[in-house]
Amino acid sequence: MTLDDLDWKRDRLHVRERKAEHSTTYPLAAIIGEAIVDYLKNGRPEVASRLLFWRHLAPQSALTQSAVSATASKYLHRAGIAVSRPGSHTLRHACVQRLVHTGFSLKTIGDYVGQRSASSTMIYAKVQVDGLREVALGDGEDL
Repeated sequence: MTLDDLDWKRDRLHVRERKAEHSTTYPLAAIIGEAIVDYLKNGRPEVASRLLFWRHLAPQSALTQSAVSATASKYLHRAGIAVSRPGSHTLRHACVQRLVHTGFSLKTIGDYVGQRSASSTMIYAKVQVDGLREVALGDGEDL
């Protein structure tokens, strides 16, 4: 992520996707914008690079995806959350599951997380047995 990915005028955050080679724009919540400004003023080292996030410990370098995943893994372990593959992907999976549980369509969720097909999104969404039971027992009016 670079400084150019922040659109302060429109309160938007531009996220470039690694896998699908496309990008998504998200609303930039005020609290997140404030945290980024605080980081830029007080936490980010003075570097010429436009990359946004940097390591605090030597060697000074831009924060990598693997560093983000390792940090997520560390805090998942500290919180006592046992998962088979702890890391940043676990947070993505949890987000998708919560959206499915809340009732968002797989298309909407897929658009949100940058999936191109509903079948790709279904990989992240566990089968909602209670929801399927309601559909099976219902009269079909909600469909």
